[in-house]
Amino acid sequence: MARKLVLVTGASAGIGAEFARQYAARGWDVALTARRADRLQAIASEIESDYRVAALVIAEDLASEGAVDRILAAIQDNGRRVDGLVNNAGYGLPGTFLNTSWKDQADFLGVLFRAPAELVHKCLPGMAERKFGRIINVASLAGYAPGSKGHTLYGAVKAGLISFSESLQAECEGLNINCTALCPGFTYSEFHDVNGTRAATQTMPKWLWMDAEPVVRAGMKAVEKGQPVVVPGMVNKGLATLTRLLPEPVARSLAKSQSAKFRRTDG
Repeated sequence: MARKLVLVTGASAGIGAEFARQYAARGWDVALTARRADRLQAIASEIESDYRVAALVIAEDLASEGAVDRILAAIQDNGRRVDGLVNNAGYGLPGTFLNTSWKDQADFLGVLFRAPAELVHKCLPGMAERKFGRIINVASLAGYAPGSKGHTLYGAVKAGLISFSESLQAECEGLNINCTALCPGFTYSEFHDVNGTRAATQTMPKWLWMDAEPVVRAGMKAVEKGQPVVVPGMVNKGLATLTRLLPEPVARSLAKSQSAKFRRTDG
């Protein structure tokens, strides 16, 4: 029987690359997609050498029209099907809603919400037919926090991914298709370099941060158990609980005072 294949978006670095490695270590073939073909190829070569599995490279920008169809067509052209899906691609858009363009906001929504929803919708029928599927939507601890100034749609989108994943898990009950929202907090990756907040985040306590490896391991364990949401790490679990217990005005005040440390509002 052919090995199962997992499609990982945003696979060129950080959490996405770690998902590819951990699935490969478990004997899955991997399809890697992101914008940077050279980075994808380097990771694919590493995975094929270290784990003796197949690694497909599909360079695409999920903000572009038709990207999802092109990714799935490339997998089909290789005679494969999607057994697992990790919707990891994402970034933070600096600035406020007022001082950013709609084009930038629309691209952000396309990458972080439309593309994951479209990928799930187009992969689900095959998963249901084969009675097997594993879906991980990489959300964020920000999905639990009150909204604050800057990166305006980030928390809203991540909250949406959490609710989306919960609904999918409920809808797929009995089909052997599991869906999990993985909600990491601060994780060592390129995320803060890309959005220009690395210098600010380096002043934050080390105990707030996790490496990608345990974050990914928690997500993979949760999806196998059919757990709709997982928050990795005791600190993150405590913060997620705190946001639910604090009175809303207090939570908003805390979010306002802390968000400037990791959110840019200057565009």
